[in-house]
Amino acid sequence: MSWPLASFLILALALAGGFAWYERSRPSSRTVAIVAALAALATLGRIAFAPLPNVKPTTDIVLIAGYVLGGPPGFAVGAVAAVASNIVFGQGPWTPWQMLAWGMVGLLGAGLARHRRPIPRIVMALICAAAGFAYGLVLNFSTWVTFTGQHTLAQFLVIEGASFTFDLAHAVGNFVFFFVFGPALVRSLQRFRLRMEVHWGLAAAASLVLLVCVASLGGSALTLTRAQASVPALGGPIAYLQAAQNPDGGFGLSAGDPSSQLASAWAVMALAAAGRDPATVRRDGHTAVGWIRSHLGQLQGAGDLERTILALAAARAPLGALVAMLQRDQRRDGSVADQANLTSFAILALRAAGAGPIAPAAAWLQRAQNGDGGFSFARRGDPSDIDDTAAALEALVAASAPRSGVARARSFLEAHENADGGFPLQPGGASNAQSTGWAVQGLLAAGGPTQRALAYLRARVASSGAVQYSAGVTLTPVWVTAEALAALA
Repeated sequence: MSWPLASFLILALALAGGFAWYERSRPSSRTVAIVAALAALATLGRIAFAPLPNVKPTTDIVLIAGYVLGGPPGFAVGAVAAVASNIVFGQGPWTPWQMLAWGMVGLLGAGLARHRRPIPRIVMALICAAAGFAYGLVLNFSTWVTFTGQHTLAQFLVIEGASFTFDLAHAVGNFVFFFVFGPALVRSLQRFRLRMEVHWGLAAAASLVLLVCVASLGGSALTLTRAQASVPALGGPIAYLQAAQNPDGGFGLSAGDPSSQLASAWAVMALAAAGRDPATVRRDGHTAVGWIRSHLGQLQGAGDLERTILALAAARAPLGALVAMLQRDQRRDGSVADQANLTSFAILALRAAGAGPIAPAAAWLQRAQNGDGGFSFARRGDPSDIDDTAAALEALVAASAPRSGVARARSFLEAHENADGGFPLQPGGASNAQSTGWAVQGLLAAGGPTQRALAYLRARVASSGAVQYSAGVTLTPVWVTAEALAALA
């Protein structure tokens, strides 16, 4: 067997394995859409900088995709970008190698995400530069295998030397692109991952139960005090949620999907909020709490830690080292990743765990409040939205922050309630159950009016126990409904 044939067989197996992994992860429609959008952006970035030899932001975009979205999406963005861009630059035996090289860059990004503490901008920029050299190494290897008859180390070193200036240009371009634009793209994708990804089915039951508990307890759902009695009106949603439990005890993003930390955590919070001890909700002898604790290795980043701490605290289950891990994610100024959303949930998670300190985080969060009284996902100056304002309002109340900031956030929410009683994500938009659920929890925490918002949520409950995301949309995302259900008492 020849060198080119052997290498292409190995290459084909690697690419097939990467795409099979992506398909096996069962990406949601929103994830598929963002993968396509990022692949298109990476493609256009390569085309736009074609006049500058080997200078392109493609590698940075692929690495960031893997860093925020995970290994399978990162691999897919890189591989698809290589094929798509070569429609312009020309397909050839180099295309599969480019697919593999950029796919591996996506996997590198996913590996970096396992480092829980934020990576400084300069360090990430240097990593992007190194990824440029690594990409060049793979392409130089492909040239050595495919286009030379002398498969010797000396010949390979000649190819490496000849391509050094091109690889250097690639690395320098990567460094500059990430240093200037990378953090903004990371924040944008993190916003998508934490809030905008829609998962269908199980969401409906979980969030309705959770919101009902908030109203029945008269306080913040995310403080996660267990309800003393179940709410009769929740019989349908609770039954719907219990029926969706997998044989391994966990919950999938929709009925029949493999169990995930995200869905299982929201289900535990919802059951505990409705007065159901999660330890008594079993399938084939397994519980969701047990599944969560046996799969802690799947957690990625502070957001996952915060959600899991809240779920285990709701079930009165041991937290192990999770609290200490979250505390390590906090910066000296008290924030988590310099983002209002993550800092708000850190306050709620630490309070639920009876840990601290939360005062520095609350002080940072107060400084992140916009002039209109609202909060954005990231930091002061970005447009305020309903969801993040409500989460911050709950956190400020939980931290006993000064009344002035609490009152301004509450006023922001009250001012943006729609005529139908619901709340939009962005002021002026259409109402949806997710944002209405957030707003209800924030207003309940601050003692604000919730009657019209609760009526809006009740109108979204279907006969199956599911909750409509908005009028005309049958089901609601998992983590969205896990926020929306708790207010319906």
